[in-house]
Amino acid sequence: VLGEFGVRNVHTTDFPGNYPGYDDAWDQRRFEKEFRVDVIREEEDTLEFDMVGIDAAIANAFRRILLAEVPTMAVEKVFVYNNTSIVQDEILAHRLGLIPIRADPRLFEYRNQGDEEGTEIDTLQFQLKIKCSRNPQAAKESSDPNELYFNHKVYSKHMTWVPLGNQTDLFPDADFRPVHDDILVALLRPGQEIDVLMHCVKGIGKDHAKFSPVATASYRLLPDITLLQPVEDEAAEKLQKCFSPGVIEIQNIKGKKVARVANTRLDTFSREVFRHDGLKNLVRLARVRNHYIFSVESTGVLPPDVLVSEAIKILMGKCQRFLNELDSVPME
Repeated sequence: VLGEFGVRNVHTTDFPGNYPGYDDAWDQRRFEKEFRVDVIREEEDTLEFDMVGIDAAIANAFRRILLAEVPTMAVEKVFVYNNTSIVQDEILAHRLGLIPIRADPRLFEYRNQGDEEGTEIDTLQFQLKIKCSRNPQAAKESSDPNELYFNHKVYSKHMTWVPLGNQTDLFPDADFRPVHDDILVALLRPGQEIDVLMHCVKGIGKDHAKFSPVATASYRLLPDITLLQPVEDEAAEKLQKCFSPGVIEIQNIKGKKVARVANTRLDTFSREVFRHDGLKNLVRLARVRNHYIFSVESTGVLPPDVLVSEAIKILMGKCQRFLNELDSVPME
């Protein structure tokens, strides 16, 4: 199924009764010839790449695995020792659970069902203890809470890692903390305080959205724009305005302005060109059916290239389990 990544191709002999007219060897050669992955743009938390030569089912399976089956660590249980803020305990626990935690899930095991305590191999423990007080040095006429109070804003940076068991020895160089320090959790006023203990566990987005490692994971087909005949002068300028910047460029050829398709991947498929009677018959819009443009934005728990690699491994595992099931079924 994914020969490029080490999983063998599914042959027609694996199924009861061969499909007439199906040339498996030709199909495998075509897959190996056409399939490729091109990295277009890679940033700290964003990766854009092209998958060319695959079927829509594989593209969508890959996207869904990124969303729902690549594991991360997130707050699962919140032990509230004191909460005198206006935020109810349940809402506070929900907000804490949605804070992305910078911890490599590959270092941990899944917690056993029914285990309330947790161990150093399946649980990360964080503490949030903060109390608001007045600033005695604040000006009397001031109305700015930032001047009047200390600790009146509770941020994710106030969460501190409390090692469980021998985690200090297991992870001597670890820096377990929230991905972002400036996530606002609650607002306090003098005398109000929050004192909670949090247990982070390993999970997947299929169980709860807080475990999803990506902010967005999407794909689209590569646009295909064809000019059916030369478009010149005023029509060329009007055509250029119908598309996103960079899609159509105008060249000067023998004193004439001539439109040319420059970069189709910048097109948003607005179909604005079909509103103009003089242009709608000059352009054909389509999509390349086996060319998928993927965009993956990580929450910061893991780099996007690592997420893509883990998603591929999970997809390979699914394919292998499927093949093993086929091998275990007796053929008639």
